[in-house]
Amino acid sequence: MSDTSRHADRRTVLKLAPLALAGGLDLIPAGGVTADDPSSKLEPKLDPKPAVLEKLAALKPNQAVLLGKADVVGEFNDTAKKYDLHKTGPKGRDFTIKMCWAPERKRALFCGANHGVPHRLNDVWEFDLPSLTWAMLYAPDLPRGYGDLGKDTSDCEFRDGILVTKRGGPAVIAHTWWGLTYDPRKKALLFMNTWVTDRKKAVEDLGGDPADLYDGPPLWAFFPGEKKWKAFKAPKPYPVAIFGGMLKFIPELGGSVWHANNWQMHGTWLHDFDTDAWKDLKANGGGKPFEKEAAEPEQIGYYDPKRKIVVVQRHHDTHHYDPKKNEWKKVLTGDKDDGKSPYGHDARSVVYHDPVSGHGLLVQFQTNTVWAYDPDKLTWTKLAPEGDPMPAGGKRLAYIDPALNAVVVIDGTTVWAYGYRAV
Repeated sequence: MSDTSRHADRRTVLKLAPLALAGGLDLIPAGGVTADDPSSKLEPKLDPKPAVLEKLAALKPNQAVLLGKADVVGEFNDTAKKYDLHKTGPKGRDFTIKMCWAPERKRALFCGANHGVPHRLNDVWEFDLPSLTWAMLYAPDLPRGYGDLGKDTSDCEFRDGILVTKRGGPAVIAHTWWGLTYDPRKKALLFMNTWVTDRKKAVEDLGGDPADLYDGPPLWAFFPGEKKWKAFKAPKPYPVAIFGGMLKFIPELGGSVWHANNWQMHGTWLHDFDTDAWKDLKANGGGKPFEKEAAEPEQIGYYDPKRKIVVVQRHHDTHHYDPKKNEWKKVLTGDKDDGKSPYGHDARSVVYHDPVSGHGLLVQFQTNTVWAYDPDKLTWTKLAPEGDPMPAGGKRLAYIDPALNAVVVIDGTTVWAYGYRAV
């Protein structure tokens, strides 16, 4: 495919169908979505809204637009209705604001719990931009408590060393922090689900033996196509499942890395999905070199498929991880007063890779700002979007939709889109 056709006029592209993205931008056939395209068989089936596509097509570089109110669909149970999820969608949930793009679905996935108010739920959602729709893929089991399984544990079981619900979901549900990633090979959302629940007491309350508890990292997978959860139970050796670590799928490594750099764990570990085995990569050779260069918890980050690096922002510092060299490097040391570095924090900002520009785009919720990172120049630029202002609610979510070339900010059901660069 030539560069001319690869970077076709975005207005034409949006009228035909979404872009198919898998490491690069390739237009799907002009006839629309074919029967062979996985997205044509998705459940739920969501029809694009012409008005939404027209607004996106009209976006100029550095322009933003309010797209309207999203629909909310799904098979809502009593728990979902109790918290008005059928009206509001999931909303941002404290230290749970990361969304993961599923390329074969051309939708963004979301799961994870609030700190406790108004609920702690194990529901799973996806957002579809063309139809402007929140779709609930997994209705929540009963609400859980902050440090226990909640007032009603009738849906919980202790099975094979793990606390699960009778539907197979996690009975213990955590914040995601940045411990959420998507494995496109397995079509699975992966979640390092570590929380403060007193699991031994919970097991006793369910009539089990706490000695049988699996004590390894609580890694879970959710398969959006099957709408099912799955727990992993890896043998030793395995990493420490700290709060605020980072889970990231890296194609070149053939799996997902779990990373932390604090007193609880200094290391970057690789998980093999098929064998359910962990390997300490011993990045930077370990020890002081790792501790000096690697990002600390509360970080946010993304994988850059062109440069084949992971870019991480932790507070005002910027780090790169090179999987080929197996090396972390702090490339920028920022300051809150320098005006040149955004604040990266897993409860206050998100950052994703933009395939059109090759830059990282960071949305900082506290300041209602968008920043662009150039990994070649090692510079951050504070952007000044034209058009409609970003929604300013306190429970926002955001992601990049690479199929439609937009930064998307969702405030409940209010949806805002920003076009950074033209296709």
